[in-house]
Amino acid sequence: MTTRTIACRNHQRFPYPVANTALLIIDMQRDFCCEGGYGAQSGGSVAPMRRIIPNVAALLDHGRRIGLTIIHTREGHLPDLSDCPPAKLARSRNADAEIGKMGPMGRLLIRGEYGHDFIDELTPATGEIVIDKPGFSAFHSTALDTILRNRMISHLILTGVTTDVCVHSTLRSAVDRGLYCLTIEDATASFEEAIQTACIDMIAVEGGIFGQVATTEAVLAA
Repeated sequence: MTTRTIACRNHQRFPYPVANTALLIIDMQRDFCCEGGYGAQSGGSVAPMRRIIPNVAALLDHGRRIGLTIIHTREGHLPDLSDCPPAKLARSRNADAEIGKMGPMGRLLIRGEYGHDFIDELTPATGEIVIDKPGFSAFHSTALDTILRNRMISHLILTGVTTDVCVHSTLRSAVDRGLYCLTIEDATASFEEAIQTACIDMIAVEGGIFGQVATTEAVLAA
C-alpha cells in the first residue's frame, strides 16, 4: 500500500494511504464561482472563488495521476423545491438571492440549470463521483457515507467553496464519522477574506480539532 505524507500547519504531518483517500471538491459551480450566480446575487464577491480555481485544478490533476478517489459535490434543489426546507428558502430570500429565482444562468441553485453545473475548468471525468446535495454538508440526504464506506475511504482531502458553509459543514460531519481530514487552505474560499482566515484557524486549533491544514504546494510536493 502506497502512503504519502503531507507537511501541514503547526509542524504537523498528514500521512495518507492513497488507496483509502478521497479528494473532495465541494461546490465548484457556476452559481458560486461566476458573476450572476447565487453567490454574487447574495452580495458576495466571486473573486476569492476565482482565485482558487488553478489550485483546485492542480490538485484534481494530481489526484487523478496518483489514483485518489475523486468526488465532486453540487448544492442545489429539485425544480419544484420539494427538497428545500422553508427556513432555507426564507434565508435565501433575505439575502436577495431566493433559491429558484431566475438569474442570468437560469434559476438559482436548481438542478439541471446552467448555473447549477460545474465550472468548465473543473468538469468531472468519466467515472468520477458526483454528489448532488440539497444541504450544506455533503453527507446530508446523500449516499456519500455509504460510498466512502464501500470504497474503504478513511482519509479526506477537502477543497472548494464556501469554507464557512459547505466546506466546514462537510468537514465537521466527516470528523464526527471518524475520518481523517485535511483541508487545503489555498484551495478553499469564502466570499470574505476575514471569514476564510477565521475558518481555517478554527480547524487547526487544539492540535487540529477538525483535522489538519496544508497548502496546495505541500500536497503536490508530498
